[in-house]
Amino acid sequence: MSQLLDERRPYGPRDNAEFLREMNELTRYHLDGCAHYRHICPMFQGADDRASLPWLHVGLFKQINLRTEAEGIHHERTLKSSATSSGVASRIALDRTSSQLQSASTLAILRDFVGDQMRPLLVLDSAKSLRARGEVSARIAAALSLRPLASEIQFLLEDADNPASLKWDLLEEKLHGHDSLLVYGFTWMLWLAWAAAEIPTSVRQALSGKRIHFVHSGGWKKLEAMQIEPEHFNDTLTSTLHAESAVTDFYGLVEQVGIIFPLCASGYRHPPVWADVLVRDPWTLAPLTSEPGQLQLMNTLPRGAPYHNVLTEDLGRLVPGECACGRSGTRFELIGRVPKAEIRGCANV
Repeated sequence: MSQLLDERRPYGPRDNAEFLREMNELTRYHLDGCAHYRHICPMFQGADDRASLPWLHVGLFKQINLRTEAEGIHHERTLKSSATSSGVASRIALDRTSSQLQSASTLAILRDFVGDQMRPLLVLDSAKSLRARGEVSARIAAALSLRPLASEIQFLLEDADNPASLKWDLLEEKLHGHDSLLVYGFTWMLWLAWAAAEIPTSVRQALSGKRIHFVHSGGWKKLEAMQIEPEHFNDTLTSTLHAESAVTDFYGLVEQVGIIFPLCASGYRHPPVWADVLVRDPWTLAPLTSEPGQLQLMNTLPRGAPYHNVLTEDLGRLVPGECACGRSGTRFELIGRVPKAEIRGCANV
């Protein structure tokens, strides 16, 4: 595991037998160290395939504080989702070892999509969010995952919740000083604060021909209501920029911290070799090969709590065959949410 992360090869050939072995070992490890998990899965002896591994529904993390106690595990923080429609947040216990693996995982995945070039990172959030009661918003947490690729970080919003508070003078200053930039924002904030905003003439002129790689996450719920299509979103952001400018949209959730799924050039999402995705029938829970169903996400990173294998309330579909983007292994489409499922919020850590 650590070797794969060190070598930064998130999408190389997968050793399925090795992955299953690691998931079996990790499941036994959490059964030994977490009484709640042991109560939920008391009969587990081992699985012969991925679909037989025990999983937890994401909703359980709203009800139970799951923690694994073991030698060398030091719990440091709790990752907490913000309010869903129920007003109840998921709580994920984070430990030092897992956090190091998760940071390396996120960086390896992002590097594969945005490259190694060091450049300024501009975040569509407020620096004040860093000091919010010891918690960090999901926008900040996601942005800071890009920090190893950033020569500096600047926060573009005066007010984290107000798209109209973008500091155009700061953006113009960075555009005059650099030809290449990274920009991160939640999907809806990036649209409202930048793409759909009235950009001052001097800033628009400074943007012309610049190389900018936009990275965004957080879902399309608000933009779907505004009938904004992804192609229009991307074209609006990059229309006056250098031809090498790009937009990367990634999917992830609190209960799988460290694993993100950027959208590749062919329109699919790929788990890294230390993670995988299954799809289950919402009614029978039988695994599906190409039909739409509920996404089940698993990875070999978590040590401080058993969130290594979760059934989500998101809908997706596995796509057989090799992807034209060149990435090996599983690929899938993200379709939406299970009907009547809670609307997901962002995350706080």
